[in-house]
Amino acid sequence: MLEHLVSERNLAQNTQKSYRDTLVLLLPFTSTRKKKAIDLLTVTDVSADMLRDFPAHLETKRECSIRTRNQRLAAIHAMARFIAERSPEHIAWAGEIRSVPFKRCGRGEVPYLDKQEVDALLAAPDPGSTQGQRDSALLLFMYNSGARVTEVASLQIADLNLQPKAMSEVRLSGKGRKVRRCPLWPSTAEELLRLTRHRSPEQPVFVNRRGEAITRHGIHWMVRHYTKTASGSCPSLLRKRVSPHTIRHTTATHLLRAGVDINTIRAWLGHVSVDTTNIYAEVDLERKAKALSHCTFTPSRPHPKRWRDDPSLLEFLRTL
Repeated sequence: MLEHLVSERNLAQNTQKSYRDTLVLLLPFTSTRKKKAIDLLTVTDVSADMLRDFPAHLETKRECSIRTRNQRLAAIHAMARFIAERSPEHIAWAGEIRSVPFKRCGRGEVPYLDKQEVDALLAAPDPGSTQGQRDSALLLFMYNSGARVTEVASLQIADLNLQPKAMSEVRLSGKGRKVRRCPLWPSTAEELLRLTRHRSPEQPVFVNRRGEAITRHGIHWMVRHYTKTASGSCPSLLRKRVSPHTIRHTTATHLLRAGVDINTIRAWLGHVSVDTTNIYAEVDLERKAKALSHCTFTPSRPHPKRWRDDPSLLEFLRTL
């Protein structure tokens, strides 16, 4: 199964771990329901009826969201398809498993930061310290590139093409090992040059205090820390849940406001489908307000007629 995920489906490492974690949760659940030891379970012990209870268990006992519930179920559907392709006698079983439906999930509002909030966040690190310089470069790079947190954590110096007097760029390896290139602002290139000077190309760009590559959890902690710091000068940040993915949403929204076409933004973010990128056109309130200003409706009201301009009324008054 693992070889199938890597060689045939080319799934990202995080997706592989998600599939693994699904089985880690499913097998003990099945063992308890069937009252059998895990090592004695067979494929058909995972029945469709039991599988309908498993997502409910995730929601109630583990307090998982509907999206997480559906992700776990998708992994089980993939496992059933894999087994059916290699074991014809389990085709009927696989069909029953894959008939278990996903739960409808409403799309939540995409969070993003306004320009003054981004400026406050980028100004939060202390430029006088080594860690502050790294964090300043990291936040600016995330806002510039719109990179996913995994792409930032795995970035190596060899992926950077920094040109002080020309256009700089970065090579990002995204989901499914899809590679894309993103231009960098001169200010971003300058900070990255300062951060990576005198270091070998195979080293990670962003390292922790032990000199190892910063982790996804480390980046999440850093963003939360500087959001709290920046909220002192920009209180509106306290009303928002800011994460590394929020910065990615912010990059896309600001590119859209700058007039960049949706296909360019799709390539910038590494989306497979433009439908994924279209969500930013739906949530951008500023663009909606500008569109509304072009079709402002002003109702025309007839001016009331003054009594002095009514000759019949004046004639009537003279007869009194």
